[in-house]
Amino acid sequence: MTDDGTGLMTIGALARTTGLTVRTIRYWSDEGALPPVTRSAGGYRLYDAESVARLELIRTLRELGLGLDAVRRVLAGETTVAQVAAAHVSALDAQIGSLRVTRAVLSTVARRGSTAEEMTLMNKLARLSTAERRRIIEDFMADVFAGIDTADPDIRARLRFAAADLPDDPTSEQVDAWVELAELIQDPEFRRTMRRMVEFNAADRGPDVPAGSSLWFVSRLVRLAGDALREGVAPDSPRAAGILRALIGDADPAVVLERLTAVTNLRLARYRELSAIVNGVEPPSAHEEQFRWVVAALGARTAG
Repeated sequence: MTDDGTGLMTIGALARTTGLTVRTIRYWSDEGALPPVTRSAGGYRLYDAESVARLELIRTLRELGLGLDAVRRVLAGETTVAQVAAAHVSALDAQIGSLRVTRAVLSTVARRGSTAEEMTLMNKLARLSTAERRRIIEDFMADVFAGIDTADPDIRARLRFAAADLPDDPTSEQVDAWVELAELIQDPEFRRTMRRMVEFNAADRGPDVPAGSSLWFVSRLVRLAGDALREGVAPDSPRAAGILRALIGDADPAVVLERLTAVTNLRLARYRELSAIVNGVEPPSAHEEQFRWVVAALGARTAG
């Protein structure tokens, strides 16, 4: 306090009252956030009790990460604390999202032992805009289905869902999965594998075949092969031949074997797993045992 009875405080007294440093208060004062009430005859800044309350507000806003420009606008009545807080929340959300992407990329680089070039590519894929990510997905879908009009519509719908985009607030695991998924669906060899699978599906469908028939076949395969596994039926046994007839009818076992081999591709299984992570759902069962049994049974009928 000064000793002139005015109740005004020097910057040193204000610092002692608030616990802030003289340097900090002087900086905020110089920036216009805390103008002095007046100056002493010697030119020293003087502050009053209202300055203490104003200083506490400045400190709180600064601790919450607001810049001095925003602080000045609040103190000048140009905006409200609520409005500034809402804008700051949006900025923090964007910053948190960016940090998640950074963490996911660095975690992937560390796990893979990636080169600088690979890290650059992963970082680029992770930071694509929503529109850019969707262009990658649409390009993948167009390449896989181009000119194939008779494929089961359910296959197209499921594949589009699986070619997932990141949610608005992704986890590090989802960002990591998206980077790998984006690499996979841009790989020409993987696209050829997926197209071959769609071509196989389209070749089996006539104009009157209802949508969902492909999924019905898979469900029947899982059920029949699952029963065979539980009952210990050997894939090369006569009983297995009867199960296959119930599953594929008069179809050529060699053709069915080729098509099932495409469907059970390891990279396709990884595609499904990554898609589930990005979509935030449980990975679907690949029914590997059931498919292996059917593949072995078909192989026994085509050997030699």
